[in-house]
Amino acid sequence: MRRFVYEFIESFRIAVTQIRANKLRSVLTALGVIIGIVAVTLMGTAIRGIDTGFQNSLAMLGDDVLYVQKWPWGGVEDWWNYANRPSLRPRDADTLNRIIAGTPDSLLEIAVPVLGRGAAVKRGDAKLSAVYIIGTTADYARISGVDYREGRLFNDTEANAGREVCVLGYDVAEALFPDGSPLDQVVIIGGHPFQVVGVFAKQGEFLGLFSFDNQAVLPLNAYQKYFGSRRGADLRVKITDKNRLADAKEELVGAMRRVRGQLPGERDNFSINEQQAFKAQLDPIKSGIAFAGLFITGLSLFVGAIGIMNITFVSVKERTKEIGTRKALGARRRSILLQFLIEAVSICLIGGAAGMVVSFLLFLGVRQAAPSFPVEFSPDLVLVSMAVSVITGVISGFAPAWGASRLDPVVALRYE
Repeated sequence: MRRFVYEFIESFRIAVTQIRANKLRSVLTALGVIIGIVAVTLMGTAIRGIDTGFQNSLAMLGDDVLYVQKWPWGGVEDWWNYANRPSLRPRDADTLNRIIAGTPDSLLEIAVPVLGRGAAVKRGDAKLSAVYIIGTTADYARISGVDYREGRLFNDTEANAGREVCVLGYDVAEALFPDGSPLDQVVIIGGHPFQVVGVFAKQGEFLGLFSFDNQAVLPLNAYQKYFGSRRGADLRVKITDKNRLADAKEELVGAMRRVRGQLPGERDNFSINEQQAFKAQLDPIKSGIAFAGLFITGLSLFVGAIGIMNITFVSVKERTKEIGTRKALGARRRSILLQFLIEAVSICLIGGAAGMVVSFLLFLGVRQAAPSFPVEFSPDLVLVSMAVSVITGVISGFAPAWGASRLDPVVALRYE
């Protein structure tokens, strides 16, 4: 064991000496490995970032909430069937809640109606023209799980009376009240005055498509009084156990068929949407990124491995007489094999380290240029990249190292 450790240390010293003596050649040889490591690291960073951003976005939807809507979130094949469905009405939530209350051990907790549309919100000279306005009940607090920067949601009394009160999203409040608190102030929503009773904490964007901070929430009765409900409502249904989502969804389908008065055999004229619909759409994107990244990585590492193998063969030829001398003095085949193998692996490790540095600098550049873009650099990627580098070095360097270890010392000493 002691002899092997000595041989390993000595082989490492020889490898370092050779790499330092041929710096440019070593760098050019490692270039393929550098590109491969950058590719695999960026691929992992992109996939992790997408996962992180997607999970954060889904958390805003709520993993214990089902959405009853006219249209499904996934692809629509029979468009006319969905277009001809009757719209959901806010009072459907009351009917559904009575069914839930009358169902023993129901997996459904509460249904909350939500109406929505875009409208302008202004205060004095400050105006926002594309704010999403939501009309709902005081039970909205039970399904949203949103924190408040200040203030509160309207209560049952205010909601039932249709009071002109509202809760603003974080960005709306910042834009209209940059220098003070909006609480108890009046804003004009769609041409009508509303008193601000609360401001939501910052929530962020959903998949970069929709900002949860660009909204205003009104009591349902006030919303209907000023904006109507011709577009139809959504019903957001909170479930009691998110681990039994499939069972809760099945129960909700049965309850909604009763709400809609559908007969056995009729197709559902509503859709139950959940987070899984978005996950199904995201998987092909992740698979595409992984396939492209693996193709580029594999091609780069293959080219890099061929380059390292070629340079190692050249190194063996250049040092044939040295190999013969060492073997004549008693060096074992194992020592010669280890010497050239460590040299190949060392070049790959240098390439791997350089690739990690380049990848990290690119990661910092993306974060600086696009702070909202979800990228995540994980320590696991460092371990994977170093492992790939070592494996590439072993595979590419083994054949030349094996050939060097099998050289006849007499022939090697006579080589010119």
